[in-house]
This record gives sequence, structure tokens and C-alpha cells, in this order.
Amino acid sequence: MMTEPQYPTDPQDPKEQQYPSGQQYSAGQQYSAGQEYSAGQEYPGQQYPTDPQYSAGQQYPAGQQYSAAQQYGAAPTYAAPQYGPPKSNAGWAVASILFFWPIAFAAFNHLHDIYPKWAMGDHQGAQYASERVKKLGQISLLIAVICWVLFIAFYVIFLVAIVSSVDSYTYN
Repeated sequence: MMTEPQYPTDPQDPKEQQYPSGQQYSAGQQYSAGQEYSAGQEYPGQQYPTDPQYSAGQQYPAGQQYSAAQQYGAAPTYAAPQYGPPKSNAGWAVASILFFWPIAFAAFNHLHDIYPKWAMGDHQGAQYASERVKKLGQISLLIAVICWVLFIAFYVIFLVAIVSSVDSYTYN
């Protein structure tokens, strides 16, 4: 069975310093980390000089009056903190390119305003830009869907007109 080797501890390390058991140290005494103390040794008490300017019975200069607690109005209410910039909604900006590209210019313009506004501290402006990118992407999707529905409807009407006109001709 192999045991881990024991290394000597550094006597200068304050974490490792052991004081003799049963000794009591009075408040205000300082001991350096490297000193060793033996039982029965007396430790000199240390007295700190007191500054009369900061004594407990401090007197305020004449003529100054200190009033009781001041009354303040109700604390202002704040919105819940947001821990990061709002979502960029970059997917909606790309969708605006695919579905209706004229709107993509405005969507990407707002997309590139989100992080600079957030960095300058304009959190509401960054949130508005993020919501605007999403809204423009949705509008472009809606326009594309309406265009496709109209295209299919006109195509069906065109085919019905062709088929109905073919039936009226007779081949002899």
C-alpha cells in the first residue's frame, strides 16, 4: 500500500500557523505570521492613539443644525431589469429578402440599430428596433402570401377560361 508523502509546512504561511492550545489573546494585539509563541509567554498589549477629532463625544461646529429624518416621496417604480440586449430577429430580416425584398431595406436598417442603441443605453430604442425588424419580416411574409394566393387564383381563372373556350369549338 502506497501512502502520499508528507511535506513540511511553511512556517511563514499564516493559514498553517498553529498557536499553542489553551492560550487566550486579547483584542487589539497583533501577531506576525512568522512568530512562534510558547506557553507562559506574556504578550504586550498594544494601545492605539486616539485622535481627538474623532472621539465619541464629538461636538459639531456652532451654527450648524441637524434636523430629524427628512421626508421623501414614494420611491420611483422601474420596469423589470433586462439582462441582455433584445433578440435581433435577424431571421425575419432574411425572410423579408426572400418574400418581398423592398421591405428588406428597412428591416436590415433597424436590425443594424439594435446593438448600437443597446450599447449607448437606449434600451427602449433597441427594443423598438427589434420589434420593428420582426414586424417588417411578418409584413413581407404576408405580402408574399397574398401575392401567391392572387397568382394561383388568376392562374385557376385563366385555366378555367381556356378549358371552357375549348369545349365550344367542334372539330370536323
